[in-house]
Amino acid sequence: MKRGVAVAVLTNSLAATDVAAVHGAYARYRKRLLQGGVELYELKPYRRRRRISIFGSSAASLHTKAFTVHGRAGFVGSMNFDPRSFALNTEMGIVFSSAELDAAIDAVFAEEVRPERSYRVTVEAGRLRWHDQARVLRAEPTAGAWRRTVAIVARLLPIEGQL
Repeated sequence: MKRGVAVAVLTNSLAATDVAAVHGAYARYRKRLLQGGVELYELKPYRRRRRISIFGSSAASLHTKAFTVHGRAGFVGSMNFDPRSFALNTEMGIVFSSAELDAAIDAVFAEEVRPERSYRVTVEAGRLRWHDQARVLRAEPTAGAWRRTVAIVARLLPIEGQL
């Protein structure tokens, strides 16, 4: 929490995603998010994925975008918050003003960030760490060498504006 604003984010871990390019682009911002006071969680895979795609498939494990504000309002949808999504995608979302819906979304978030379901990501001595219940991991959990390589290559490509 910085300046009185608490921000917590849940996204896919590398092991839980099927979109290496998106994960690669996101990964470069993790340290800055954490240093800015954001609580960061990465969803554990529900099942082991055998294949990973550079640009995605229909089997993503976490696709919803949602946020709540001050226990009164929020957003739920599938649309990304970027110029490409505004201009090209056919996904959508809804902005709401409802304390009851806000509380329900907060309850789902609290359930999904439990240590059994998600890794808590931190920065320790300038290095990323993934907290998995009683263990602290120094590398992206349950992501094999091929998955890590695909994400690193995707991170290096100049495609972030198209994600």
